[in-house]
Amino acid sequence: MKRSEINEALRTAQAMLDRFSWSLPVWGGWVAKDFAAEPEVAAYLRSRQLGWDVTDFGLGRFSECGLTLFCLRNGIAGTEGERSYAEKLLFVEEGQLTPTHRHKAKMEDIINRAGGTLVIEFSATNADGDLSDADIIVPVDGIHRRLTQWQPLELRPGESVTIMPGLYHRFYGRPGDGPVLVGEVSQVNDDRTDNFFLEPVGRFSEIEEDEPPLRPLWNEGVA
Repeated sequence: MKRSEINEALRTAQAMLDRFSWSLPVWGGWVAKDFAAEPEVAAYLRSRQLGWDVTDFGLGRFSECGLTLFCLRNGIAGTEGERSYAEKLLFVEEGQLTPTHRHKAKMEDIINRAGGTLVIEFSATNADGDLSDADIIVPVDGIHRRLTQWQPLELRPGESVTIMPGLYHRFYGRPGDGPVLVGEVSQVNDDRTDNFFLEPVGRFSEIEEDEPPLRPLWNEGVA
């Protein structure tokens, strides 16, 4: 993924924050020199995977298959005294797919915070972890919804769904409705070890440096 694409994704995300009157912690606007001036803060953020994250899942088609995220709070999995929960903002464009994946450890709520319509599709698994065509029941703001395999669930602003560990899911913004500002509230999150994709994709992108970074990403080791 080109650095210029990442920079543009960050500008788009900031415009969405401005549009919907969301503010980030002070370090959400830091550049590399700010992190260098605050090494203890930088180490704290990096160890907890806090900050910006932009990925095309190694496919080179960010507008079709990609995601921009900002992790607001998180702990270190398996560490006593750390947060047991995490919170993220996800910036989802119309038709921009986050590919099918599941988590073995993490339960999460996916919340449409503002904007267009978020579409999520699910598949159950069998005892061996393979796809199952069994119906799925998911709670949408406490109301149980029965869905068939890959049946689209549409979340409008203010609506949320709880996704249990092991349940495959993929999501995108419904075309024609505009981009979606999505919230994720979950158990403590480790993006390096708890993302299991159905297809062979990469969680983090290789970056081609065609221009200077607008903001460092947490997985680059700066923040």
